[in-house]
Parts: sequence; C-alpha cells; structure tokens
Amino acid sequence: MKSLIQSVLILIPVLLSTRGAEEVIYAQLGATVFLKAPEVANSHNYYLYWYFGGAEIAWRNTLGGTGFSSGKWNFTRSFSGDSLTIPDIKHFGTFVGKLMKNGEVTVTYKVVKLNVNMIPPSPVLLGESLSLICNPETPGRDTKQEIHWLNPQGEKVKSNKGQLNLKATEQHNGQWTCVVTNNNRESKAKISVVVVYLSPAASSTQYTSKSWPLTIPCSIPSHISWDQIKSKGIQQVHWDFIPSPGSILNSSGPQRLFSLSLEEPLAWKPDQHRGLTPVSTLKNGNLSLTRNRVKEEDSGDYKCTLKFRNGGTLSRTVHVNVLQITSSPGTDLISGQQVNLSCSVGRPLPSDLRVKWFPPEQSSLPPPLPDHHPAHLPIPAVGTGDSGKWKCELWQNDKRLTSAVIMLKIESKQSVWMTVIICSVTAIVVLLLILVLVLYRRRQRKMRHLRHRLCQCKNPKPKGFYRT
Repeated sequence: MKSLIQSVLILIPVLLSTRGAEEVIYAQLGATVFLKAPEVANSHNYYLYWYFGGAEIAWRNTLGGTGFSSGKWNFTRSFSGDSLTIPDIKHFGTFVGKLMKNGEVTVTYKVVKLNVNMIPPSPVLLGESLSLICNPETPGRDTKQEIHWLNPQGEKVKSNKGQLNLKATEQHNGQWTCVVTNNNRESKAKISVVVVYLSPAASSTQYTSKSWPLTIPCSIPSHISWDQIKSKGIQQVHWDFIPSPGSILNSSGPQRLFSLSLEEPLAWKPDQHRGLTPVSTLKNGNLSLTRNRVKEEDSGDYKCTLKFRNGGTLSRTVHVNVLQITSSPGTDLISGQQVNLSCSVGRPLPSDLRVKWFPPEQSSLPPPLPDHHPAHLPIPAVGTGDSGKWKCELWQNDKRLTSAVIMLKIESKQSVWMTVIICSVTAIVVLLLILVLVLYRRRQRKMRHLRHRLCQCKNPKPKGFYRT
C-alpha cells in the first residue's frame, strides 16, 4: 500500500506536466517555418500558448479564439489549426508551445539559421571555379546532422561538411538546394547559380550552298542579362573568320570580321565583313551573323569570342561548308559526251551524310535516283534530255541540310554539225564577197590609171573651130 501511494505521487506530476523533447528545425532566412502544436487525447476545453524568447507571441482557445501579442517580437505569424506558421522567418531561437488542459503539455522547437552562400557570388563564367557553402548554426554538440546538395537537375551531390567545390558548366546553372538531415527530419535551403556561357548551336558544323541564305549562330542564353555580362568585366566581343584549308584566302590567315563597341548604345564595327550582317537583336544577347547569298569562298571557321577581365574567355566556333556541284568537262556539252558530276563540300563527306541527285524532268535518268547516291555521278553519254537544272540534296538521317544546283546546256550532234555547216557556208560566202569586192576595186583603179595616161598632151588645143 505504501509503495502504491508513492507510485501515484510520482505519476501525478507526470500527468500534470508533459514536456516533449526539443526538436531542431533548420531554416533559411525568409523561409516559411511550420511549428506543430502539442497533441493530447480528447483535446477539448483547452488553452494553447506559443512563446518565443520567453515572451508570449500567440494564443488560441478551444472555441477558436486567437490572439497575437505585439511585443518586441513583431513578425508575421498565423494559425493553421493549432499549429503556428511563420511565413517569413527573421528571428531564430527557441519556440515553445504549451497546451493547458488538466495539466500542461509542452512542445519545444529550436529554429536554427541555415546559411547558404556562393564564392564568388553569382554570376560565374563557364569554366570558372566556384564553391557552394551550406553552413547551419549547430545548436549543440550532441546534434548529428548530415548535409548534401541537390543540383538543378534534382540529383544528389555529396559535399564536404556542406561545402561543394565545382568548375562551372552549363548544367550547373539554376537552383541548388542544400539538404540538412537531423533526426530523420529534412530541412532545405536554396541558392541560385547563374553561369555565363554561350548557347550551344544545334550543330557546330553547318552546310549551305550558293542558293541558300546563311545564319552563323552565337548568342547568350535568355536567362543572362547584359548587365550580368557587364558585371563580369566584359572587355572585347568580336568575330573572326578562318578560311578552309586549300581556299585561295587561306594564305591570308584569320580575318577579323566585326568588333563590338561596348559603349552605349552597343554597335558592331565592321572590319572585313565579307558581306555578312549582324542581326538587330543585339540587346537580347543575339550576336549572330547572316547573309542572303553564300559564296564558295565563305567556307571556313567562324569564331565568336567574348573576353573578360582576369583572362576569362567564352568562344563558339561554327564550321561552314558550302555544297556545290561541279561538272567535268564543263556545263556546255554535246550529246553523247561523257560527263562527271560531283556534289561535294571540297572534302569527303562524313559517313552519316548522304546525297540525293535530281536530274531534269526530261532526263533519261528518272528522279530521284535510288538512295545512297554517290557524291560523284558519272554519265557515260548525255542526251539533250539531260539539258537543264541538276540538283543535289545533302541529307542527314531524315533531315535535309542543304541543296545545290547546276545548269547543263547540251546540244545534239546534228544541230552542232548544222551549225558548223552554216557557219562554214557563211564564212565562204563572206570570203567570196570580200574577194569580189577586192577584185572590183583593183579593176576600178586600173581604169582610172589608163584614162590618165591617154589624156596627157604637150600642146593641147582648146576646143572650137579653126580656119585653114
């Protein structure tokens, strides 16, 4: 009996006051913090009080009445049921929730500031070294916490005590999340990383022809503003052209096409523009060049370069191949003559490219020719039906890259012989006319000379009548 009374005396304080263990919550400045209220069975006719730093900040009763104290802790808070929500946390420390009903049930939260920062601050250049640092203010020595990062693609990245060292790539651009796990509870903090780079072209190699327009792409992604570019210390922006090997221009080496004047308003200054024109959307980060008609000598490498202080450089090179058709021995031909057509860019085509030949409609070769045409098309004997426009298309899988055309003029043998005969007869007639004219003029000269000799007298008598 004595032991039973002692047990009851021990149990009464436990029932009257139940205090939960302190729970740690990590939160980034400005984040939303949700504090769950203490729970008791059949919680009717109760009063709930929330405290921060020893001062009451909110209360709620069983009838749904609420109130918020406007003491020195003047921050936004609201109730979600009995739980307290702080949408924009600015103060960190210990929050206590007390539920009063036939005793006291208490829950305690320690809200710890979770700091995330980046060195150097955003933006960073492609290839530049950067460090992401997640630094929670540890609430106590016994607290065990694990820290990892989520990259912009949502993939888990391990860190060294919250620090992550990277060399900036295009995939690093975006929102990174620091995840702190403590007692199976995850807390997150976010930071945005802006990586300055040039938008990748659909392909670093472009195929075009003399009958197609040309656009050489170079642009800054839309999420990067020109002010951010300037903040990185932009010093030069220019275009260079390196002619293809074997080109007649190759001996002259690289050529500066355009340089960008960085003073407002931004404007391109042409050097050797070669007929190219910059696009008009420069302020939107579009640095591309265009031209309406391509020339054979436009084949080569076009390099767009941005130079920054401290030696940082961004560049994009686009190789331009000009497709063309050549005919051997020429484009003016005679029926029955052998012709070799070639569709090429001046060098062997990659294995993933193929050509399609399209002869004139009246040609003896039906259009289109079978797939996997050779780049070189020999025609043993052309006919007059092969006269006209020949087209060669360059394909990659199911995509047409470009096309080129050539005009062949083919005369029949008969018409050629008729032309020769007519020209010969005409030449003979002309020669005969010239000969007749020469003989006639020589005869005229002889007659004049003879008359002049017959009329020469020492004492010519005047005309008239004389007496004897």
